[in-house]
Amino acid sequence: MASASWLDIDEDSPFSIDNIPFGVISHNSRLADRQVAVAVGEYAILLQELVNGGALSQCPDIQPHLDCLRQPSLNDFASLGRPLHQTFRLYLRDLLRADTPYPGQLRDNRQLRNRAFFFRSDCANHVPMIIGDYTDFYAGVNHARNVGTLFRGAQNALQPNYMHLPVGYHGRASSIRPSGCPIRRPAGQILPAPEAAAPVHSASRKLDMELEMAAFLCKGNGPDGRPISIAEASSHIFGYVLMNDWSARDIQAWEYVPLGPFNSKNFATTISPWIVLADALEPHRCQSTTQRPVESALLPYLDEKSAPTFHDIPLSVRLEYPIHSEAGSNDKATTTITDTNASHLMYSFPQMLVHHTVGGCEMRVGDLLGSGTISGDTAGSLGSLLEMTDNGKTPLKLDDSVGSQRTFLEDGDEVVMTGKAGSKGAYIGFGDCRGIIVPAY
Repeated sequence: MASASWLDIDEDSPFSIDNIPFGVISHNSRLADRQVAVAVGEYAILLQELVNGGALSQCPDIQPHLDCLRQPSLNDFASLGRPLHQTFRLYLRDLLRADTPYPGQLRDNRQLRNRAFFFRSDCANHVPMIIGDYTDFYAGVNHARNVGTLFRGAQNALQPNYMHLPVGYHGRASSIRPSGCPIRRPAGQILPAPEAAAPVHSASRKLDMELEMAAFLCKGNGPDGRPISIAEASSHIFGYVLMNDWSARDIQAWEYVPLGPFNSKNFATTISPWIVLADALEPHRCQSTTQRPVESALLPYLDEKSAPTFHDIPLSVRLEYPIHSEAGSNDKATTTITDTNASHLMYSFPQMLVHHTVGGCEMRVGDLLGSGTISGDTAGSLGSLLEMTDNGKTPLKLDDSVGSQRTFLEDGDEVVMTGKAGSKGAYIGFGDCRGIIVPAY
């Protein structure tokens, strides 16, 4: 049941008071001043101002840790652990409820509200945590099967290891971008034709998007890299964002043998700006919609014993792109190209984390784990243009009056990913994960 608020919140907003995701913003009037905030409806609420104004005085658990809310990143707050995250999020929800038990703390304190509340549209978003390391997995089995079929045929689509462990590669943390940052078309070595004897240096001609989710960690595993057990893995996850793992498919095809992606992946990865806390998504846990073959039982260290650790989160991708009319005017059109669900993953984030540490890898607060591309099993639920267009062989028809098509992304195209669980008035959402393609250097 939705929680009513004294704030006027649109019932379709991804940021109901049942959500209250955390991020880092700066107001347009002072862009250099980064502050921790939460998103509620159309507002960003500065937590430092709530500290200074005494609005948190009735939450005793946060009192020893108020300095965490004055930092320019969420790492210190995340390190306090999930029990305190939950306590503090519920206290903020109580402050915002129509029947708030603390009316004088915020609702009736107009001076404080004027200092703490900003329209999100007037704020710049920043990467919310200091990311030491970023790992991207390949946990979407439908995507893995589709791509494997494209390049190896249906009989050899999945490699023998796929059903036994979450495959991943180490990405480039310095390339993580917040939603809204332009994405520069990358250049690199490309084989111009399958029969070519040598590569050329060129801007990518097969720039693609990948619909993913990602998890930020709030707890490490010590300087000795102690393996994390499947029973404790969920306690290490701070929260979730949407992620677009931009990919240059032509650069990737030439470079990935034998060690995997390199320049085809390291130029940019976009994340949505607000971290939805793991506890906010607890009511939306579910089983994976993909079935594991009986003969591919997991080894005990990865076995969650049928616990529902996936999430029922509808996800969509729309393409916003320029069109040129016969009259010569430049307009923009929009086509939704994907509708899918986060539950299509084969491996859960706890399983990804457990496997990441099984060999002794040290994890730290702020580390980011990507899911890999999330695709469903129908034509309208695919998470990449590589799949939608059969690697460029079958153009995707777009919904506009001039008959636009795409095989891969063109300069001026803007990819917008969205996702929200729940129902009207109580949505648990992420906001946009957005990036526009600009020409190569």
